[in-house]
Amino acid sequence: MTFKSTYYDHPERFSAAEWDARVRLARVYRIFAHLGWDELIYNHISLRVPGPDKHFLINPFGLHYSDVCASNLVKVDIEGRLIGHSDWPINPAGFTFHSAIHDKVADGHCVMHVHTTPTQAVCCLKDGLSYSNFYAAQLYGKVAWHEFEGITVHLEEGERILRSAGDKPVLMLRNHGPVVIGATLAQAFSLMWLVNRACEIQLASQSMGPVVEIPVPVLEKCVADSLNFDPRFGAGEDALAALTRIVDRLDPSYRH
Repeated sequence: MTFKSTYYDHPERFSAAEWDARVRLARVYRIFAHLGWDELIYNHISLRVPGPDKHFLINPFGLHYSDVCASNLVKVDIEGRLIGHSDWPINPAGFTFHSAIHDKVADGHCVMHVHTTPTQAVCCLKDGLSYSNFYAAQLYGKVAWHEFEGITVHLEEGERILRSAGDKPVLMLRNHGPVVIGATLAQAFSLMWLVNRACEIQLASQSMGPVVEIPVPVLEKCVADSLNFDPRFGAGEDALAALTRIVDRLDPSYRH
């Protein structure tokens, strides 16, 4: 694959492929901040670095998502060792399960984890996600669950999280928040958008009374028909491009 940057010339210390990945990941951090999906200096989006080495990029621990840019993303290996130079450390809670996924899941190129109010609230519900709305319907058969073990700073939990996820791209950490796994940034973003909207609608509808569960055959049809998984419609690329235009108008400094 040939990479040609459409952004600023990349610094010599980064390959063109890595710089492209850095710019794309930094852009998504800014999109999360714009959507209100940030959590002070916490939570994570990680992306594999193209190439033969098992390296991935993650946010510097101590910066708000609105401060993340291409050059200050931190590159680490699957053991958590810093590759190259960084003025910032990484959050151990982010490395624990991100590294396990990047190491073991073939299509686990992008991993996202948030603590938005609606998603964490649904993770705290005894019955979990309700397949009773338009967005949840598109997630049917794609969601796994992992029991709460505390703050995710222990490496051995990373392996258990991996086992809990199985072959599902969405993992709901009970009492904690969602993790999504995507083959691309756009795919992961589409999944996170669905999870967040499904939880928002669920909380709103359940606050008014009993919800109407959608029949399984209809759920299966919704998954098959969802544009979020259809490559003819970019499988999320078009939506991400639209949000990119918004953050570019607001503040394109993530490209530096």
